[in-house]
Amino acid sequence: MEITNLIPHIEALIFASDKPLTTLELTELVNNALGFMEDKITLDQVESSLEGIVEKYNSEFYPFEVRMSGGGWQFLTKKEYHKTVAQINGEKFLKRLSSAALETLAIIAYKQPVTKGEIEAIRGVSSDYAVQKLLEKDLIIISGRNEKLPGHPLVYSTSKTFMDYFGINSAEDLPKIKEVLAEQLVVPTVIKDALPAQDDEDKSQATEDGDALLSVTENGELIEKSEEEGENNS
Repeated sequence: MEITNLIPHIEALIFASDKPLTTLELTELVNNALGFMEDKITLDQVESSLEGIVEKYNSEFYPFEVRMSGGGWQFLTKKEYHKTVAQINGEKFLKRLSSAALETLAIIAYKQPVTKGEIEAIRGVSSDYAVQKLLEKDLIIISGRNEKLPGHPLVYSTSKTFMDYFGINSAEDLPKIKEVLAEQLVVPTVIKDALPAQDDEDKSQATEDGDALLSVTENGELIEKSEEEGENNS
């Protein structure tokens, strides 16, 4: 079959599916649908068709695209239209995870497979409720047991729903922790605000005695500056 004739079949399958479809699944589905043909569709033909489909919907003319997400191919709304679509999808898009659930999910994503005890050791608090909520939302799954630990506790991993929700295909696609921390800016902190309030006489005496105000630079260095400099910067 010519690629131009194959493309509509693949588009129809991706559009109609309620879950991401892998290239192999698409190949099998097309062959099942066109079983009367003598020559079976090959994986290479489907891959070539997908390249054309991806290029087609990358055009600015379309508000959606076809891309690999959640372990398979999907039609997805382009990011500039997310707020528009969220209006008709309600809580599915707008409902946020609690801080506790988000912390727990992050630990599972980066440490998986991980036991609840290991999660709690990192967080320092019980994570029963957070783990249960993540299971209910299908963002994590029970992927087995840790046979090396006493009692063989359950271990948790992220699910396909998690990958789909965050637009990734595997845990390897998660941003590196060093990269995330590198993007955070260090905000200078004036230590003067943490000291007890002083009257004008005390301030004057402190300056005469050589005491200086302390502050932290953007590079994390502790520096001293005079009262006059502190007032000029305020």
